[in-house]
Amino acid sequence: MNKNKFHFLVLIAVLALCAANVAAQSAFSDPVVEYTFSLPEEKWTMTVKPSATNPNVEYVYGDRRDGFLTVRKLTVGKDAVLSDVIQDESQNVQLRPGYVANKEENFAGKLRGSVFNFEYVASSRPMAGRYYFLRADPTTVYVLRFSGEKDSLRSLRPQTDSIARTFSLK
Repeated sequence: MNKNKFHFLVLIAVLALCAANVAAQSAFSDPVVEYTFSLPEEKWTMTVKPSATNPNVEYVYGDRRDGFLTVRKLTVGKDAVLSDVIQDESQNVQLRPGYVANKEENFAGKLRGSVFNFEYVASSRPMAGRYYFLRADPTTVYVLRFSGEKDSLRSLRPQTDSIARTFSLK
């Protein structure tokens, strides 16, 4: 087999893998909400569908302890600094047993924002939270709240990042 045929076969294999990866992703979109995002695996299942009275959506990754996602829309003041919004939201989780805040990180996807990481204990298990604060406009911030067992959530980080990167407004 010459080099050209070999390179051609490798290229075909790479394209087939890419196509399989794209096909494995599913997109969330609902007429009730003004956002959409992609889920990297079919294992993410919707547990709460948005409605006219409750625009929130929730997903679990297999089991709720493995990975849990809630999407919330926050209305903030026009001059609100994102770190202040994060500080306000972190007050809701500071009372959890064993709470330890980790550093904030800048994040960029289709929307820009910050990520807030923290750890806590629930039912004697080490848990973690990873909250993405994505600014949609001067008065709107979407929060993608991921939580789960610490090791499980750490292994899901590429997926949580992917979901947050694809989060966009319609």
